[in-house]
Amino acid sequence: MELLSPAGHWESMVAAVQNGADAVYMGFGDYNARRGAKNFSEEEFLAAVSYCHLRGVRVHLTLNTLLTDRELPQAEAILRLASRAGVDAVIVQDWGVLSLCREIVPDLPVHGSTQMTVHTLSGVEELSRLGLSCAVLSRELSREEIRFICEGSPIAIEVFGHGALCMCYSGQCAMSALIGQRSGNRGKCAQPCRLPYRVDGGKSGYPLSLKDVSLADHLGELREMGVASLKIEGRMKRPEYVAVVTDIYARLLRENRQPTAEERQALLAAFSRSGFTDGYYGGKKGPAMFGVRPKGEGEDEALFAAARASYERQESRLVPVFFHCRAAAGEAVQLTAEDGEGHRVSVSGPVPEAARNRSLTAEELSARLGKTGGTAFSCAAVTAEVEDGLALSAASVNALRREALSALTEVRTAPPKRRKFRAASLPPIANGKEPPELTISLLRPEQLTEAVMACEPAVVSIPIHLIEAVDIAPYRERTMFSAELPRVWRDKDEPVLGRLLELARECGYTCVSLHNIGQLTMARESGLLLRGDFGLNVFNSRSVEFWRKEGLTALTLSFELRSEQIRDLRKSLPCEAIVYGRLPLMLTENCLVANAYGCKQKNLHGPCTAGHTLTDRMGEAFPICQVFGCRSEVENAKTLFLADKPAYQSLGLRYARLRFTTEDPAVCAAVAARYAGRGNYLPENFTRGLFFRGVE
Repeated sequence: MELLSPAGHWESMVAAVQNGADAVYMGFGDYNARRGAKNFSEEEFLAAVSYCHLRGVRVHLTLNTLLTDRELPQAEAILRLASRAGVDAVIVQDWGVLSLCREIVPDLPVHGSTQMTVHTLSGVEELSRLGLSCAVLSRELSREEIRFICEGSPIAIEVFGHGALCMCYSGQCAMSALIGQRSGNRGKCAQPCRLPYRVDGGKSGYPLSLKDVSLADHLGELREMGVASLKIEGRMKRPEYVAVVTDIYARLLRENRQPTAEERQALLAAFSRSGFTDGYYGGKKGPAMFGVRPKGEGEDEALFAAARASYERQESRLVPVFFHCRAAAGEAVQLTAEDGEGHRVSVSGPVPEAARNRSLTAEELSARLGKTGGTAFSCAAVTAEVEDGLALSAASVNALRREALSALTEVRTAPPKRRKFRAASLPPIANGKEPPELTISLLRPEQLTEAVMACEPAVVSIPIHLIEAVDIAPYRERTMFSAELPRVWRDKDEPVLGRLLELARECGYTCVSLHNIGQLTMARESGLLLRGDFGLNVFNSRSVEFWRKEGLTALTLSFELRSEQIRDLRKSLPCEAIVYGRLPLMLTENCLVANAYGCKQKNLHGPCTAGHTLTDRMGEAFPICQVFGCRSEVENAKTLFLADKPAYQSLGLRYARLRFTTEDPAVCAAVAARYAGRGNYLPENFTRGLFFRGVE
């Protein structure tokens, strides 16, 4: 099982390599999920790849953010550089970046970032079909779920083993974007989950601040179930942290054991939030998983000083080299060096002179060749053949050794030969002149009424688990109905979801709305028209084209795009934007209400009743909605409202969605009427969202 360590900058990379990492992951430029890290310049990046490859360490480049059309040319340049440099894999989130990578550098291995929100075997299988070689699973999975995926996976599986946990499923968090214009999907998360909040106006606490995960006690089990790569989170951490954690996990893996008491304490001292958790892995969610970093808590300077010494004072990641040297009269000295991994080089030196006093012996030649100090190599063995009566200066032997090691370095760091192609230009597509048709998505059965349907929506989307509770018979001749699949589910849920899709078709639904790549298989088998929903995070024209090729008939764009970016997209599919409603901030595996009150309590605070809120320090109350699988969806405190801003009608959109969540039927009807051009409804607490502002 590979140990994959963070490299937020050069010193952290060295710390990881010198302390036993099998691979490192690093960002280059601005297009990675830790834009706040120092990252690497182009020169540093190329040097880092050589440094790692010389020492037998693989390099994974993080290109795992959503990119705009204007940013894609720079991403193309980065992909070409990465392939040319011999990077071992590139980690991506964006579907447009994925398609671009497969098109221009098809031999560069691609890994699916945890930002893709892949958490089922079907999702992994879809990534395999698309040519990816590894899937980084969502961090919320249990051991049984990871095992099931590993047993059936056609590609490598990577899991997070140590470090910070996000409260929201990775790739589905918009809290930082909507509150502060700093998008987690674009590497600029402001970490609002680490701030204090109150559930239902109760006592202030930290209900979104999870402890760091530590799976140090489960490494043998993870290896046995087939996990290929164990990732340590921490590109924003100090290099000393990287050194401490990498060293401990490397020893645990190498020695196939659990941590000692001293090692556990060192992990805690390096960084923790009230200790660690393995709650998701053990299938035990709840308040025990949460913790904070006490204010003013400093680092363990003695621990960190020792950690610095591990990578600053000497080279500890040495490559064993085997020398064979032949010195014969009248012939140039021949030296062969090999590393035991299939790399072998031969160099020639001067012709030995006749000895005047004492002849060179094989033992003396071996001793001179074995002096590899100050390099990344250690002499494993030397065999020397020396004829009698010859002399060879120490300077000549040293030069010969240096030349051989230099040649071996070039061979070890030489990038593989990879194909490269030009990217095909997307065809120009003119925006339509007609204003978009209205669509509606519901969260509660009672929101579907005749008054709402009076706005004549083109499509009505209903959560698939509510199909049996919503009667669409009176309306199905007037509009299309779409069964909305959940953003998050589990492998065990797929038979249920499949049966509900069959029921949806029988009830007159014509479409299915997808939020995730893992839903493609069951959606295609349903025979319904495929619509892409906002969980797919579509941010650029190449992503639109990607999903068109995957068979979608319509696509909801990311609500982090501003109006000009929506306008300029090449819409090879009918595109939709959300123009009304509370936008989802977080989707959490931990139920916020159950954590506050206990699950299924028989009182007014029961977790399945409406009206629960999460209140921040400024007094803003964010509604908490229950979604499929007893998960929490935190909605924005302010309601997106654009009915009085006709700009959204001239962006080339085919559809404009009204997203109903907490609204009662009367409000839903009033909103629908306003967007249909009737009435003067105006929400009390509204926002323009990111429509005019966009995100960093």
